[in-house]
Amino acid sequence: QVQLVESGGGLVQAGGSLRLSCAASGRTFGNYHMGWFRQAPGKEREFVALISWSGGRTNYADSVKGRFTVSRDNVRNTVALQMNSLKPDDTAIYFCAANNVWTIQGQWRHWGQGTQVTVSS
Repeated sequence: QVQLVESGGGLVQAGGSLRLSCAASGRTFGNYHMGWFRQAPGKEREFVALISWSGGRTNYADSVKGRFTVSRDNVRNTVALQMNSLKPDDTAIYFCAANNVWTIQGQWRHWGQGTQVTVSS
């Protein structure tokens, strides 16, 4: 079992940067692939970025590729999402998730409560 708590959201102007962090409890953090997803008002939740359990493999949605970077620290049990060149379309609630299976479309087992990111134009 793992519990996830996101932080770092806020209000930023277009072109600015934010760094989201997700802290995980439990001794098995290193066994999980970690993902970031987001949900904008009136839209379905969508994939943003994934990082493998070792940190050696990553995957990004086309909409954030080149602007966002996902990383993890398996000693501190944290995963981060560095977001640069933010756009108003990036406004959403951002969720951290953990899963034993590497998947974009499938079900993810553990979710955080989310953190709001708002990008003003």
